[in-house]
Amino acid sequence: MRKMEIRKLKKKLLKEEQRHRRRKSKAYRLLRRAIPALLILLLAGGAWELYRREGRDLKYYARAEEQQLAGRYQEAARLYKKLQRRHPASPKADEALYRLGQIRQLQFKSYPEAILAYLSLEKDYPHSPLAGEALRQVADLYKNQLLDYPRAIVIYQKLLDRGTTEADAVQYQIADCYFRLNNFEQARIEFENLLKNYPETSLGAEVSYRLAVNLALQGEGKKAIELFTQVEERWPESPYAVEARFGRAGVLEDRDDLGGALRLLEGLRGSYPNGEILKQRISQVKTRIKKKTQGL
Repeated sequence: MRKMEIRKLKKKLLKEEQRHRRRKSKAYRLLRRAIPALLILLLAGGAWELYRREGRDLKYYARAEEQQLAGRYQEAARLYKKLQRRHPASPKADEALYRLGQIRQLQFKSYPEAILAYLSLEKDYPHSPLAGEALRQVADLYKNQLLDYPRAIVIYQKLLDRGTTEADAVQYQIADCYFRLNNFEQARIEFENLLKNYPETSLGAEVSYRLAVNLALQGEGKKAIELFTQVEERWPESPYAVEARFGRAGVLEDRDDLGGALRLLEGLRGSYPNGEILKQRISQVKTRIKKKTQGL
């Protein structure tokens, strides 16, 4: 047992001696000096390749941008699409997709293709500063161009969930979509939530007016009158104050308070933006009053 331990110790000492000699050798010293230089060369080579790729991508993007500014939209769209497909990791890839979507939307009026570009941007580059704007474009296209309100609601809600600096405006669009679908109950809920969640919103007068209209359509005339009056008193300089008075007259007319409706309508002469419509409503109410008087 003692002899085995001595042999192991000898082997260990021999290995240490060999390692020590290698460290003293010229080749070893040269190798140690060369390693940092080799690392620097490798890093420099990688940096150069990255620089070369970024330069190439910037040239591609610049060519596409030049074609777009010159009004050659087909060629610009082709180059933007090519840049993103061939170099998806390029720092300009997300911008290329956004520009592609803009050209398809504004110049080609190809809304489904524009939506495809915007959704690709949001999916492939979710952390891009353009991702939220791309979603907003998709929602607006579904709502205003394709009149696909259910899909618009889904995208607007997704935009709210991911976070946006215009949350009140997005909430308004959701409410408006439900209103256009004649889902007045859900529209009312969305308008009420907007006022509750964003009490300082700049849309306060418009939202309150729309909510009053919604209440009137649901047959809640008393609540509608209260809200129309609130719009007039709280935002007297807003154009919705005039519309609220006109709306209040309509509710009074529906409730058969023709005298009250006529007084409100007469008071709008000279201030209501659509004078012809006002004239017709006044005539209509006067006719109803005359018939009612004659029937007594």
